[in-house]
Amino acid sequence: MSTKWLKTMGTGLALTVAASAVSAETLRVATDPSFVPFEMLDQETGEMIGFDMEIIAEVAERAGFDYNINTMDFNGIIPALQTGNVDIAIAGITITDEREKIVDFSDPYYDSGLRILVRQDNDNVTEISDLEGLKIGSKIGSTSYDFLKKNLDENDGVTPYPGSSDMYMALMSRSVDAVFYDAPNVGYFARTKGEGKVKTVGQLYEGQQYGIALKNGSEWVDEVNEALAAMKEDGTYKTIYEKWFGPMPDGM
Repeated sequence: MSTKWLKTMGTGLALTVAASAVSAETLRVATDPSFVPFEMLDQETGEMIGFDMEIIAEVAERAGFDYNINTMDFNGIIPALQTGNVDIAIAGITITDEREKIVDFSDPYYDSGLRILVRQDNDNVTEISDLEGLKIGSKIGSTSYDFLKKNLDENDGVTPYPGSSDMYMALMSRSVDAVFYDAPNVGYFARTKGEGKVKTVGQLYEGQQYGIALKNGSEWVDEVNEALAAMKEDGTYKTIYEKWFGPMPDGM
């Protein structure tokens, strides 16, 4: 094989790669900028950041499309997919039977639910049954509060708080022994203001799954699913997850 042929082949490959990059389809991706820490506006750079933003960036690279971010209220996302104003949406969207009738969904990429938060030095609590008889902070009117009242026999210590910051402060000041609330929220607190002071433990309760939504009949469903599967297989998903939420729950 001549050196000249090798040079020609190399040039041809480079041109092919360049052509592929130029011809990559640009999709419109919708998100809700207020769902912390899944998507939020970086006040310094003016760019969208968060767990979902890193997931869609990795998916796009692996699936082979470029994209533009379109921010909107959550309630407008599904209608935007229906009308074709956007192609894909990622915004902590729960997969439901009703939604699946009007849009396509990827395989689940995030298992949400309720989770336990304790102080860093607490090694006695690892599951719901360990909360029996303890002082537990939760949020007024939340599914987490209802879950505790239904599932603990000794639930006199369950205290509802008006806001998540109130119950987190109660935990760190030792007014309560644990907090039980939405997994993404407690996980984010543990990785930010509570880092080194609190930790999430145990499994998820009352689970629901988030999926990437695509307009009905999208040609990208298989590619998106393949990208998600590869990310989980090679550890990329775990790295992104733990950056935003801390240690992954058991069995996830």
